[in-house]
Amino acid sequence: MRIADMHCDTISELLEIRRKGDPEEIRENTLRHNKLHIDLEKMKKAGYLFQNFALFVHLRGCENPLEEVLELADLYYEEIGKNSDLILPAFSYTDIENNRAAGKMSSVLTIEEGGVCKGNPAFLRVLYRLGVRMLTLTWNYPNELGWPNLEQPGQGVDRESFRPDFRKANTTQGLTETGIAFVEEMERLGMIVDVSHLSDAGFMDVLRVSKKPFVASHSNARSVCGWVRNLTDDMIRLLAEKGGVTGLNFCPAFLTDVPDGEATYGSIDAIVEHAKHIVKVGGIDCLGLGTDFDGIKTHDELPDASCMPLLVNAFEKGGFRASEMDKILSGNVLRVYKEVLG
Repeated sequence: MRIADMHCDTISELLEIRRKGDPEEIRENTLRHNKLHIDLEKMKKAGYLFQNFALFVHLRGCENPLEEVLELADLYYEEIGKNSDLILPAFSYTDIENNRAAGKMSSVLTIEEGGVCKGNPAFLRVLYRLGVRMLTLTWNYPNELGWPNLEQPGQGVDRESFRPDFRKANTTQGLTETGIAFVEEMERLGMIVDVSHLSDAGFMDVLRVSKKPFVASHSNARSVCGWVRNLTDDMIRLLAEKGGVTGLNFCPAFLTDVPDGEATYGSIDAIVEHAKHIVKVGGIDCLGLGTDFDGIKTHDELPDASCMPLLVNAFEKGGFRASEMDKILSGNVLRVYKEVLG
């Protein structure tokens, strides 16, 4: 069984290590081998088919988001180029299949934060030409495209001291007119629309506007864990009817409802519980993987990518058949990529 992961933040972590400037740390943390959750050696050991590498940009405190994403893309291509014996970039479903036939893993370039485009479709097209094949419309802040699912501070409220209610969904503020135009342009280009982090209202806007399958690259089931980053049962059903996929997120806070301050809690069993619920609600064809590795704190049972076979064993013990596990681990995501990317 081969693994396809729709989301990780490894490139951003590697750039932060570079910026700290410690030569030894830089030498010890490359894409091939590092102290992070994901590297190519861990991926190969676990049997990866492909990995989406997200270029994450934190809008607050970033003077030039587009410049930031270009620096991240430069690091991505530099690292992929050094390791062509193990992995090759993929820009289409056909590339993934060709790389597999050549005995290589594939990397797919994505962006987590649609605000890097500043609402300019020309920037979106440039990023597509640079190889970006998936865009997460928002992160945790409003941008030119729409609103996130996290509660935002009201007028006059200090942003630094504001603490959002992580169980209070944004059901009223969705996509902007620019956001709607972006969804349409992304589909025209052949870029996958990602609604993880997007508000509930924004999800419904994407559902209304889109003509192709879209994904929630790293989101779980809100009925199992009430964090707003997860999908409601209605959203899961509608995503499934659209032919889309949601990727199981390994973040402990998105797996199990626990009191604040216990964010290290989580387990493989909790991941399986979300998988069972999503399949029960939306069917086996709407579920994939979106680990969020290197963007979260993991737990002892599944500390990094090399341990993914443990999750496969847990799925098997949880009653999933081999054909169902094939779909969850890679088949469903490949189907969407084939339809959208070509």
